[in-house]
Amino acid sequence: MQNYNVVPNIISGKDLDYLSDMFNWNYTGYKELYNTLENISDNEVKTMISRVSEVLYNNMTNILNVLGGTYE
Repeated sequence: MQNYNVVPNIISGKDLDYLSDMFNWNYTGYKELYNTLENISDNEVKTMISRVSEVLYNNMTNILNVLGGTYE
């Protein structure tokens, strides 16, 4: 077994499965909130849902950055 001084820039199959699951969870939540947003009349609730959808969108972007190799 080889010891590494620097961690290699790889993603294992297990890592990829987990990243895929995380992306799907966030995408499903984002899609549901996005579709629900137009049916809400309470501005306070609308603001909260918008904030949550931004968090989910940012999570998806971060996951895509990891997969694209730009995440540090």
